[in-house]
Amino acid sequence: MIKSVMVMNTQGKPRLAKFYDFQPVEKQQELIRSVFGVLCGRADNVSNFVEADSIFGPQGTRLVYKHFATLYFVFVFDSSENELAMLDLIQVFVETLDKCFKNVCELDIVYNYSKLHTILDEIIFGGQVLETSSIEVIKAVEEISKLESASNAIALVSKSVSGWRSR
Repeated sequence: MIKSVMVMNTQGKPRLAKFYDFQPVEKQQELIRSVFGVLCGRADNVSNFVEADSIFGPQGTRLVYKHFATLYFVFVFDSSENELAMLDLIQVFVETLDKCFKNVCELDIVYNYSKLHTILDEIIFGGQVLETSSIEVIKAVEEISKLESASNAIALVSKSVSGWRSR
């Protein structure tokens, strides 16, 4: 099971932190700081796989990360998941972000927070992998965007009609 997905910049500021098992906010912040402490101290030429038992506790907890430009993409998972599959899932996540935002950067993530969560929820839900095809994820996100736009249009029409009737 995937325990957490984190995206943080090279200064340690979390841009996304999603925990799939309950953690109090203080514990989440502590975990994010600990993960960043491990990542920033690693050389560029070492493995992207890290034993995370000392950070997350239970035996077999590992993290996989990829460093793109100013961002670290981190997946924390237990022994039931395959490390290489998790590394590939990070690649799918980043590819999908690239396609949605036309060469994603940190500001895209900061200013499109809800879309980022929608994309992540199409890939992983409740700690389980749902989709590994970036094309399918993009289709689903576009469909959700259309539904949200239609819903907003209906709400605007409803407000203007109710405002007209009250006069």
